[in-house]
Amino acid sequence: MAGSGSAHLRNERDDILIRVENLVMEFPAGKGQVVHAVSDVSFDVAKGETLGLVGESGCGKSTTAKAVIQLPPPTSGSVNFNGTDLTSLSGEELRAMRPEIQMIFQDPISSLNPRRRVHDIVSEGLQIWSTKAERGAFSEGRVDEIIEAVGLDPVEAHKRRPHEYSGGQCQRISVARALVLDPQVIICDEPVSALDVSVQAQVLNMLEDMKERYGLTLLFISHDLSVVKNVSDRVAVMYLGKICEIGDGDEIFANPVHPYTRLLLAAVPDPDNPLANESETLVGELPSPIDPPKGCRFNTRCPRVQDKCRTDEPVIEQIGDGDHWTACWYPVLEGVGETPVATPTA
Repeated sequence: MAGSGSAHLRNERDDILIRVENLVMEFPAGKGQVVHAVSDVSFDVAKGETLGLVGESGCGKSTTAKAVIQLPPPTSGSVNFNGTDLTSLSGEELRAMRPEIQMIFQDPISSLNPRRRVHDIVSEGLQIWSTKAERGAFSEGRVDEIIEAVGLDPVEAHKRRPHEYSGGQCQRISVARALVLDPQVIICDEPVSALDVSVQAQVLNMLEDMKERYGLTLLFISHDLSVVKNVSDRVAVMYLGKICEIGDGDEIFANPVHPYTRLLLAAVPDPDNPLANESETLVGELPSPIDPPKGCRFNTRCPRVQDKCRTDEPVIEQIGDGDHWTACWYPVLEGVGETPVATPTA
């Protein structure tokens, strides 16, 4: 292993669109307690790339995504978008940046106003941001184009409200609403978790088509590893507010080295899953983010834990020579060209 700290940020590339460094999100919990939702998270997303952010419920994925778009602003750290640190902007300056970064929320139905017709929901962003001269034929044409692009009928969209559409169709409406302002980045927060499996595939294929058609960059959040594998160029695995493994998606799925990543992949119901016969399983509950474990935060559930894991926090280090990084004192290095460490004792 080589490198440390934030070395996994790809400083040699000049096409990085989003760079998050040392992001911290904390919330007061009463009686002097603090929820450590996100702790010192760093990653970058290149233009045209999809970064998959994966982990158990409660690991801080959605909080990280909302911090990127400053809803609310992070406790500390920086979010650099296209050369501008969003955390340093005033209210009006930040508002002017919002059309560039849009979000698709987890629940496709509750995120849409039930009282408004679908065409009005999709066009609202244009009505807010377009000048009077641009409204009218331009706005109508743009909205109809986007509604048709996501596979819905623009004529019906003028008549119908969200409750008259299925869950999958409502998510398509959410995608159209995000696309209509021609953003550079879309943050997808569990966009298919509330949908049937067959509908999930349709929405995922649509997102891929939209990414190619409009040159989008995606931050894709999910707890479903099979979904993340299909859509992501790079993958970041989070546990209890920290990134434990990050890098090229194919490399991480082929050679996961962090015990947490391996346990997550072992649980994927796939007959071709090479980790399906792993003897260890993920046991126990996620510790409280109010009082996270000292040392490595995964030490209370890790099958490879040693004394060092309970006292010293691991730094993120490179695995091999490629785009693969992990924060673990005793990673599983079989299959990546290095000698495996000795079998630890609990």
